[in-house]
Amino acid sequence: MGQYSSTHCGGGPKLRHRNLHPSPLPNHHRSTSESDFFSLMNSDEDESILPSDFENPDYTYELPDECLALIFQCLSSGDRKKCSLVCRRWLLVEGQSRHRLSLNAKAEFLPHIPTIFSRFDSVTKLALRCDRKSVSINDEALTLISLRCVNLTRLKLRGCRDVTDVGMSAFAKNCKSLKKFSCGSCMFGAKGMNALLDHCSTLEELSVKRLRGINDGFAADPIGPGAAASSLKSICLKELYNGQCFGPLIIGSTNLRTLKLLRCLGDWDRLFETIGSRENHVAEIHLERLQVSDTGLNAISNCPNLEILHLVKTPECTDVGVVAVARKCKLLRKFHIDGWRTNRIGDEGLVAIAENSLNLKELVLIGLNPTSASLLAIASNCQKLERLALCGSDTIGDPEVSCIATKCMALKKLCIKGCEVTDEGIESFAWGCPNLVKIKVKKCKHVTGDVADWLRARRRSLAVNLDVGEIDIEPVDGSASDGGALEDAVEFQPIANTLPVIGATDIPSTSNVGRSAAAKSWFGFLGGRGLVACTLRRWSNVNGDSSESL
Repeated sequence: MGQYSSTHCGGGPKLRHRNLHPSPLPNHHRSTSESDFFSLMNSDEDESILPSDFENPDYTYELPDECLALIFQCLSSGDRKKCSLVCRRWLLVEGQSRHRLSLNAKAEFLPHIPTIFSRFDSVTKLALRCDRKSVSINDEALTLISLRCVNLTRLKLRGCRDVTDVGMSAFAKNCKSLKKFSCGSCMFGAKGMNALLDHCSTLEELSVKRLRGINDGFAADPIGPGAAASSLKSICLKELYNGQCFGPLIIGSTNLRTLKLLRCLGDWDRLFETIGSRENHVAEIHLERLQVSDTGLNAISNCPNLEILHLVKTPECTDVGVVAVARKCKLLRKFHIDGWRTNRIGDEGLVAIAENSLNLKELVLIGLNPTSASLLAIASNCQKLERLALCGSDTIGDPEVSCIATKCMALKKLCIKGCEVTDEGIESFAWGCPNLVKIKVKKCKHVTGDVADWLRARRRSLAVNLDVGEIDIEPVDGSASDGGALEDAVEFQPIANTLPVIGATDIPSTSNVGRSAAAKSWFGFLGGRGLVACTLRRWSNVNGDSSESL
């Protein structure tokens, strides 16, 4: 697989020795096609062509393969593809220095697997995607890939509906070094998932979305914990009918730090009670459109290391549960609450956050109606608050915004959407919040465009994003599940469409065949991605303490 140490690449893979005299293609200007790659790979090296034979000498022939590989790694996927057509040596170096690969996993991809992975023999991160209208690869193809990529550390499967438990079991046995696995709209079931957990003992991140094979009602087999339980650090479950069959895995993952449960059916209070009753290291929890109540939040409050909590459209959660979390979880840095305009979380919960979460750096309040009392408490006590979003509130007006401008000395980024704020409230930021670098105001019908120019003139370093064209207040969605942190962690750089089996486009999810009428109605309101979802995903930086632009 070409995985050797290298003195040139700082520990990266050392490429095999090759003839340094490049043999060019007959025509450098022809378009890239499947025949270009296969003709180069299947032809013999013509050693009669030396650099001196060219009209312009090639000074790269003395450049070590490792240095050439480093140069390729700085190029885009399209540029790397073009470079691979310069000569046979560049073709081989580019192929063996590519570690990420994204393939269009249609059924006709099977015959090309040996050729593709002979060229790309150092791949450690692989994405296999198939659109909903095509027939995907099957167990035979996945098994063959696993035999060619035994050093694989990341795998993403999207729409591979013909892969069954048999294929997953064979893959797990061959790729035991896997660290990150993500699947969506696949058809294998509990046996395939358990095989993965039993054989991949170093697995750290697991993301499962719309796994159709476990939709067998209460007869679904439990999943986990398996050999991977001791190494798993992150679990993300999305849109699962029987997501609770992952309960043994979640409970048995002793080193779990991140848990995301998004739009999964069933009552989850009992699971959190079990987690909270024993020692745990959970630091981040995302709950979105989930059946969890104050009982579950009380159990979550027993996670002493909790730093990040997202409560998005969980209508059974009230002030009681929020108060319990705020009083016990003293390390909270980020708290997102989307109250869904139910008015079940209000001043009592927010005051508890203000009094106990002194390390709070990011606060998002959507669909809540806080008063001046709770906002004053937050602005006065949370002195480290750097990012604040206030959206869809009927009670936030100029007095509340002026209070924030006066008290939040550390605030760097502010987002206001759909609130009863006027130009007077926005003007208060001309002098308040001395560390403010960006303010975004959306769908506030009483704010005019003039105040943006006025504010920019007085604070030239402040980035002002004001939208006065849209005044109709629509439901604000704080969901950040689609394209969120865990799944992005398993993203792959696409390669160009030179070969018909290589693709770089995102494939939509599979159709909803077999979905019951009740499930359709339950999932029917789950769509939509609002301003805050896009805004907040750009807030966190690599350290988790500061952020990028709104």
